[in-house]
Amino acid sequence: MDLTTLIPALLVAATPILFAALGELIVEKSGVLNLGVEGMMITGALAGFAAAVATGSPMMGFVAAALAGAAIAMLFALLTQYLLANQVASGLALTLFGLGLAALFGKPYEGIKAPAMTSGPLGLNWMIWVGIAMVPVIWWFLNRTRGGLILRGVGENHDAAHGLGHPVRRVRIAAIGFGGAMAGMGGAFISIAIVLQWTEGMTAGAGWIALAIVVFSNWTAPGVLAGACLFGGVTALQLRLQAAGVAVPVQLLSMAPYLATIAVLVLISARQKFSRRAGTGAPGSLGQNFHALR
Repeated sequence: MDLTTLIPALLVAATPILFAALGELIVEKSGVLNLGVEGMMITGALAGFAAAVATGSPMMGFVAAALAGAAIAMLFALLTQYLLANQVASGLALTLFGLGLAALFGKPYEGIKAPAMTSGPLGLNWMIWVGIAMVPVIWWFLNRTRGGLILRGVGENHDAAHGLGHPVRRVRIAAIGFGGAMAGMGGAFISIAIVLQWTEGMTAGAGWIALAIVVFSNWTAPGVLAGACLFGGVTALQLRLQAAGVAVPVQLLSMAPYLATIAVLVLISARQKFSRRAGTGAPGSLGQNFHALR
């Protein structure tokens, strides 16, 4: 199989997952579990596509997608950081809300083609390079800056961080907003750079894959890149096999990326079960609500 075509296809398939997973990594490092990634991605896919069509500029589409993703993420922040609602239930509700919202407002955009994007270095889409560049940036932020240290401290023990005078709620809201913006841009990459049109439900579970990749990465930015490339490679290979007419049921080939993700998570679970370092990557306060008065 020609690697000169397989590798670009791998990167294209990996990019939306990479954006969403990097955003969720920051959210979970702050101690918040947001299962609404799929809803934020589909909202960003629609907002980005609509803005790109209206302005004729794909870059404006990505800006709009980031703003839309962050805006819908603020609903989750309101529920979980101020009303102290259950994070799992709120995240699931956000996904359902985003899917329904996109289905409602996306009808007028069906059948319209997105404006073309210019290629960057090596003929790859510019947003692919942006996604790759975000990996060292996020690693540096988490491991080499005071803000990253505070974020990780809040995620590890929010009560201790509060005792030291750190604004736990504001840190988490900022992380949630960043995660929403990244997920929105990931969704926009699907509608603007891959499919080139709006289709209801076009994220097709990409948000859930991003959530799984954060676990696969052991909550590290390089691990997120590796996981996204793994998913992208399986997806690209699946498409190549379909195009080559391989005598395998198309349903099985379509399932391949998700089966690979499940297999990886099973292996990680087995590794952690028999490892003395089990669970060291997960933030200590992940999924726990913070109340300053308790």
